[in-house]
Amino acid sequence: MKYCSISEASAKFNIPESTLRYYEKKGLLPLMERDEAGRRLFSENQMALLGTVICLKNTHMPISGIKQYIDWVVEGDKTIELRLEMMNNHKQAVLDEISLMTESLKGIDEKITRYTKHTKEGKEDF
Repeated sequence: MKYCSISEASAKFNIPESTLRYYEKKGLLPLMERDEAGRRLFSENQMALLGTVICLKNTHMPISGIKQYIDWVVEGDKTIELRLEMMNNHKQAVLDEISLMTESLKGIDEKITRYTKHTKEGKEDF
């Protein structure tokens, strides 16, 4: 099996090594293997799990939710329905946030249009 060092995992996912240590401390990277010098070894499975953790974090799932998900993964297939429900709920939360952001972006665009027009007309006041 191929292993990555913490620096290789950090580079691959473009996150600091300290973040990887934090994730392990919070229980998001269970069963971490180490070499004889105590350095973390990221197996292919650990790298895949890390990718999932980062995906969930990037979509604003709280650490506690990610931890619950990881705990269920470790428990095995008996938790698949729980994981499916969690992912469906999280997907809906992400879609709701995207919708809110898209709507809010319209307001930002209106301001940009207003300020651009104002700048071109040379007005000083609002």
